[in-house]
Amino acid sequence: QVQLMESGGGSVQTGGSLKLSCTASTNMACIVWFRQAPGKEREGLARITTADRVTFYDSSVKGRFTVAIGNSKNTVDLQMNSLKPSDTAVYYCAASVGVCGLRPQFMTYWGQGTQVTVSS
Repeated sequence: QVQLMESGGGSVQTGGSLKLSCTASTNMACIVWFRQAPGKEREGLARITTADRVTFYDSSVKGRFTVAIGNSKNTVDLQMNSLKPSDTAVYYCAASVGVCGLRPQFMTYWGQGTQVTVSS
């Protein structure tokens, strides 16, 4: 069973930055970051295919968030800049063994989530 663990969440003011990390128990070909705000559906934000480091972003975060291979083994980071109160949510990383897209139904494994709160 593959395990994923997120770290790096916390509280920040509007305009601030945070870096989240996702560490997997083994190398995964596709890592996707999602978030879910209270009362809203889980939305896909960014994905990376680890072999070629190709990335793709949802329009809501493109230009502000960057997904990249981390410095530690089997880690993928999500650098979040210019944060807004609307970015407040629980952030999840997930891994797919099939289609590498931004839809939750494509994912095979999930982390437990980490809270990000952006205050105005």
